[in-house]
Amino acid sequence: MTQENLHHGAAAAPQATVEANPVLRLLPLTLTVFIGFLTIGLQLPVLPLHLHDTLGMGTLVIGLVVGAQFAAALLSRAWAGNFADMRGGKRAVMAGLVTAAVSALVYLVSLGAVATPVLSVWLLLVGRVLLAVGESLVVTGALGWGIGLVGPQHAGKVMAWNGIAMYGAFALGAPLGVALNSGWGFMGIVVASAFIPLLALAVVAGVRAVAPTATRRTPFYTMLGAVWVPGMGLAFCSVGFGVLTAFIALLFAARDWGNASLAFTAFGLAFIGARLLFGHLPDKIGGARVALVCVVIEAVGLLLIWGADTAFIAYFGAALTGFGYSLAFPGFGVEAVRRAPPQSRALAMGAYVAFLDISLGITSPLAGVLASGWGIEAVYLGGAVAVALSFGVALMLLRSRGIQVQYKS
Repeated sequence: MTQENLHHGAAAAPQATVEANPVLRLLPLTLTVFIGFLTIGLQLPVLPLHLHDTLGMGTLVIGLVVGAQFAAALLSRAWAGNFADMRGGKRAVMAGLVTAAVSALVYLVSLGAVATPVLSVWLLLVGRVLLAVGESLVVTGALGWGIGLVGPQHAGKVMAWNGIAMYGAFALGAPLGVALNSGWGFMGIVVASAFIPLLALAVVAGVRAVAPTATRRTPFYTMLGAVWVPGMGLAFCSVGFGVLTAFIALLFAARDWGNASLAFTAFGLAFIGARLLFGHLPDKIGGARVALVCVVIEAVGLLLIWGADTAFIAYFGAALTGFGYSLAFPGFGVEAVRRAPPQSRALAMGAYVAFLDISLGITSPLAGVLASGWGIEAVYLGGAVAVALSFGVALMLLRSRGIQVQYKS
């Protein structure tokens, strides 16, 4: 065997291990993201009710407070992406978890100002902004770190398993948040939100770091330009997720249907099930093809919630919404990775997820206005229309792929 063959064999062995065990390599990082995102999951069904029942705020203010997190996450994506590329994904994730814990301390201060509702709301806004920065660092760092661990050929799996961790945390965190709120009030949420990120820090400490991939900052606008088409697909299909998380608790309260946390659980379980069963498809058959089918499923789920006359139909609609959105995210995401330079993967993922932030930041306040004028259920009809627009984006991506293949041949 020649020296060249020996070198080739040595290089191929680690690659074969990566190919054989991408999921195993991602498991510790997935667990870290799951534990960290429990902090957000706890707050999903409780924060709107705290704003409405304790502080006496209307749907517009609730939409603004909930949407503030997504707006702040958008503004921090460029910094977080460059931080992860230049300093390493592990450092970004750890910094994000610490920031999330600090946000809970601001929530604690807001509880001391409940007698002055406006001040309490402003403090909650500050806490939401800090939580957004922490979430941005964790998501961007984990996506870039995961792709570095298993290779860009498994980018769909990285996004799928990160999503399983995130939305699994939402599914478990929602009923847990309701239980904590029932037993200890919003204070229980605050205490848990302070300690859970510290537990995630203990887990992430043992995961192997990946060397930084960039030596200088890349302008964020150039990356936005590279991924804007799949990013628009993500933006439109994320409206369904936005209206469900922001207003499902108020819909259940208005209809006197009881436990709204089960809607979050139905969404999360369907989301996880879709990724466990079909998470390999974007890498295998193409992201645009997968997204084309899944956004239709998501839109049907939202229409069921809009027309629901029982809690069961709303739960079923939430499950279909979760199933469809689950694979639309990595479907469009695989198309985004293919358009990004390898040295800026974390920034590319940050740019892609920025379209999610734009979508959710706009959706919550606009849906609040829609709910004020036409009722809570109207936001789900609006969500279904927005999700239908992502079907056109998936068709555009399929068409451009066909043109590229024809050109190359």
